Formats: sequence, structure tokens, C-alpha cells
Amino acid sequence: MSAPAAPGVRICIADDHTLMRDGLKEVLGTATGFTVVGEASTGAEAVMLVARLRPDVLLLDIEMPGPQASETIRHLARIAPETRVLILTMHDDPDMVHKVLDAGASGYLLKSILRDELIAAVRSACRPSDSVVLIVSRRTVEQLHRRKPSPPKTQLTERELVLLRLVAEALSNAQIAARLFITEATVKRHLTNIYAKLDAVSRVDALRKATAAGLIGSERAGPTRDFLSVPVGDSGG
Repeated sequence: MSAPAAPGVRICIADDHTLMRDGLKEVLGTATGFTVVGEASTGAEAVMLVARLRPDVLLLDIEMPGPQASETIRHLARIAPETRVLILTMHDDPDMVHKVLDAGASGYLLKSILRDELIAAVRSACRPSDSVVLIVSRRTVEQLHRRKPSPPKTQLTERELVLLRLVAEALSNAQIAARLFITEATVKRHLTNIYAKLDAVSRVDALRKATAAGLIGSERAGPTRDFLSVPVGDSGG
């Protein structure tokens, strides 16, 4: 049985080939509840489009005029963290996968995927989960599993470690401020410093990287990003 359709999934497409965008619109238009609300042909246009429309999902080609895809993803994570970015590319390259996932992408899909796989991947990205959607070769998945995490650029201070452990307990900024007897502004400043040192784009990303580097215990860090297998045939149509 197909999974329930995600209500009102709003999608933007960013690809520098008009034919590719038209094909994606046609495929996505067959899925119940999907609406393509905008198109872009460069990375800069994609950023402006997402900032204005706030879609649920952005399908982003990895090679377009403008900034690198990883830079675009980091920018989008700052201005529209609620938008899930799915990379769509011809390149079955573990280095590229690692780079865009580190930047905050929610998935990496090859352009050779089937219609039902694309629809299922978009639905999976919209579910409340910190998993990532990968539709790549087995060879690429195996290389990703063998890859060791990069160490952080700078060691965290004791205060930053304490604060990060409270983040791992799912406390809000206000709760952390009350626990440490500091202001919320100070909490935000500490988090900004932590993100910069760990090269992270979110709380979850910071926890994952701090845990991988051994800065905090895995038992305190909560769930990390897992590889999510996408069921074929989840078209909802």
C-alpha cells in the first residue's frame, strides 16, 4: 500500500536546462498533492526563489551557473531552514555526495532514477525525520560508509561543550539560558560560534559533527542523519 500523500507539497525546481525542468514538472504533476510553484536556472535565482516562496522542497541541479551547489545549500539553510534541498545530478560521486550532505542537503538523487523513485524521494524528504534520501549506486554508498569524519577546525571551549550537551537534551534557547543563568542572546552567540567551529548549519548538524569528532558522547547526542531507502512505487497517484 502506498504511503499517505503529503498534503500540499510545494516544490521549486532549479536546473539550467529548460527541457529538464519541463520534464520534472510533468513527472511531479502526476503525484497527488504536489505543486511546482517556481523555477530557476541559476544558483542565485534559486536562492531568491526559495527566499520568496518558501517551498517545502527544492530540487537542485548540482551544476548550474553561479555559486557551487554546497554554497547555495548553506545559504538556503540560513534563510529558509524549513525547505528540504534534494540534489538531482548525473554524477554518481561519493565526494560530491559527502560535500552536499555536509552542507545540509536532505538528499542526493541521480537523474537516471525512475518516475516513482523521484516522487517517493520527494515524499520522504517531507516527512519529519533527519534521515537523508540517497538514490545512488551501491559502490557510492559503500564508500560513504567507509569515510571517516573530518575533525573540527577548532576545539570547543568548556562553556560551549556544556551548552552543546544541553542542546543534545533538546532544550530550547530559553531553557538553556535559564539553566546556565545567561541571556538568550548569549546562548545564540555561543551557538553561532559552535556552528562556525564545527562547520555546521544547524543544531542537528552540530550534534552529529561533535559526536563524530568525540567532543560529546553519542549517548547524549540523540539521533543522527541516517541513510533512508526510498520505496519504489510510492507515487500516491
